[in-house]
Amino acid sequence: MTTTLVNAYLDGNFAPVSQEITAENLQVIGELPPDLSGMFVRNGPNPQHSPIGQYHWFDGDGMLHGVEITNGKAIYRNRYVRTRGWNIENQVGKAVWSGLLEPPQMDNPYGPGKNTANTALVWHAGQFLALWEGGSPHNIQLPELQTIGEYTYNHKLTSPFTAHPKVDPVTGEMMFFGYSFAPPYLQYGVVSAQGEILQTVPIELPIGVMMHDFAITENYTIFMDLPLTFSVERMQRGEPMMMFESDRPSRFGILPRHGDNSNIRWFEGPSCYVFHTMNAYEKEDEIILIACRMSSTTVLETNISTNDPTANIPLLHRWRFHLKTGTVTEEKLDDVPTEFPRVNENLLGRKTQYGYAGKMANSLMPLFDGVIKYNFQDGKTQTHEFGEGRYGGETVFAPRLNTTTNATTEDDGWLVTFVYDENSQTSELVVINAQDITGEPVARVIIPQRVPYGFHGAWISQVQLNR
Repeated sequence: MTTTLVNAYLDGNFAPVSQEITAENLQVIGELPPDLSGMFVRNGPNPQHSPIGQYHWFDGDGMLHGVEITNGKAIYRNRYVRTRGWNIENQVGKAVWSGLLEPPQMDNPYGPGKNTANTALVWHAGQFLALWEGGSPHNIQLPELQTIGEYTYNHKLTSPFTAHPKVDPVTGEMMFFGYSFAPPYLQYGVVSAQGEILQTVPIELPIGVMMHDFAITENYTIFMDLPLTFSVERMQRGEPMMMFESDRPSRFGILPRHGDNSNIRWFEGPSCYVFHTMNAYEKEDEIILIACRMSSTTVLETNISTNDPTANIPLLHRWRFHLKTGTVTEEKLDDVPTEFPRVNENLLGRKTQYGYAGKMANSLMPLFDGVIKYNFQDGKTQTHEFGEGRYGGETVFAPRLNTTTNATTEDDGWLVTFVYDENSQTSELVVINAQDITGEPVARVIIPQRVPYGFHGAWISQVQLNR
């Protein structure tokens, strides 16, 4: 008798869907607010073909799931991001590339790897971009979710492009970076409000590291040189190319927004890993960073054991970098594991009273059974539970949009996310009043097709859509 091990990321609601559909006049339980007008889009992995070798959740082809909301009605669409790699595998009819857990395919006739465009999304300068941190963004047409093609800023993009660029809500500038396992290990770029790359400068690091996210304030950019390192020498010894080195400290680099390596300042702290930052801001002589911190991580390693009982458990933390004294203080803000932190992006890089993060379920898989609202003014939290057997993802803040009664307070708006009900095996878009987070959802939009668990989403307002 033989048993086949099922990869958990190809099973249940992690499994891909094969149909691309458009569905109008969706059933709504409750009522979609008249001041909620725009489109929620979420990116995530959805392998087109059976994978080669071991499959990691991060490997799948990018698929966009979008719900367009206007006048209390909703339309759902899902579309693959048609990257070069997707097109090649579509023509060949099978997977051509292996994934993160397999050795690089240096002899692959199509190239050693593919840009999956599966991680996150950003709206900037009239363009909607699907992102993957190992390569160029892909331009997406809204609301149809059709792929226009790779977006290289008129060939001025000379580095990889992070999945988490930061758009300054006041100046309109967008900051990005690209990391590499070969020098230069880090490059930092600024895009003007009009969509032109203003600068790309190398930032010196002692070794290549996986740097998934960063942060901005009104005047500064913050990089995290954390000890999830790349080493070709290690790989040549038959050890993992990527490994968390717990004996290395964490370093945080702060530089003026338009600065370069000559004026970056490094601050050192205990070894840790951060996948996602919530926000950062300036307060007198301090730079304050809020992010989900793990003591260590084995997320991207295979067959690695760890002696750290708190590995891979992200908890919200706050760092204070004292610019005059050069010291760092670090404090834990919550004991509840959370990830996918977000704020009202109209205040990104400024001090916010509120933040939102996915509440992690007690599960071996990355499941979220609710969303937590943090009040940084009084230190209190409120939680919206999705319900028994119901799991969501990153919740995105959608501000109230009304020409006569524009949102006047920071939390005047809604939290939107996809939720999968494992009891009925159905998916829905859930809309929560951000000012009444513990209450029932104001609306649940029933999706006629399963929406697999995924990564990051974006809210595009009706004003942006009209552009």
